Amino acid sequence: MHQDARWISAFLDAQAAELGAARNTLLAYGRDLKDVAAWLERRGSSFAAAGRAEMEAYLVFCDAQGLSRATRARRLSALKQLYRFAFDEGWREDNPAIQIRGPGRDKKLPRTLTIEEVDRLILAAHDHGRSPADRLRNTCLVELLYATGMRVTELVSLPVSSARGDPRMLLIRGKGDKERMVPLSAPARAALAEWLAMRDAEDAAAREKGHPPSRHLFPSRGKQGYLTRNRFYLLIKEIAVAAGVSPDKVTPHTLRHAFATHLLAGGADLRAIQTLLGHADLATTEIYTHVLDERLKDLVEDHHPLMRRRR
Repeated sequence: MHQDARWISAFLDAQAAELGAARNTLLAYGRDLKDVAAWLERRGSSFAAAGRAEMEAYLVFCDAQGLSRATRARRLSALKQLYRFAFDEGWREDNPAIQIRGPGRDKKLPRTLTIEEVDRLILAAHDHGRSPADRLRNTCLVELLYATGMRVTELVSLPVSSARGDPRMLLIRGKGDKERMVPLSAPARAALAEWLAMRDAEDAAAREKGHPPSRHLFPSRGKQGYLTRNRFYLLIKEIAVAAGVSPDKVTPHTLRHAFATHLLAGGADLRAIQTLLGHADLATTEIYTHVLDERLKDLVEDHHPLMRRRR
């Protein structure tokens, strides 16, 4: 197990240094590979000794445990990458996972929200919070998330410098430190300006007491220095309850999906959505093509002469 731990540690270090892998990605790889290592140890094996049969047996074990197809696919991907790294380092002369076909991923559309539900969430955010500052911050968070389709980590970790000067576009640093520009809607810009004025006033008061100013747009006293993704997850649930929208339907990610779905339904180009969401591969964005299919069906039903004649 000690050797397996060294393999995992070296692999994660390389992912961070060479590929700029995001912290959450590294944590997921680490959890997955530690689970495999523990399973191999129970069988008296290790990463160095395991063969293809053991890799396949592990995936069968995961299936029997009731793990989702997405989780099993991710674990197989982590194993393939670990063994590719081990081959490059000269630790193995083969990759026992390379020829194993994964279970694939479910391509069902993620749960989304209607435009009316989003409007209710935004209105509820205006009134949700113990203080005027909380309410302005909550409004800004929801407006920005729906206006840009950012990932929750991208949103909560925004530097305050990105909001200066009444920007028409936001520079977002996404997965793998890749940057992209996303336009801001008028309501989002207004919410951002109001929150920034309140935040700067609070910063000035804190500075008078000897506290250094925060470099984050949504500061927090926690270790990271900004509002955590877990706190925002709970916050959006609270806002959903206040809005009369089922909290089971609402997460930060469903607002990201609503952003993409509503843009596509309004006529946006799929490749533009790919750029705005920060997807490296268009195939990831294609989960939204059902919206295009519905729009094309409506187009034919509304405008094709045969359809009009049948009416």
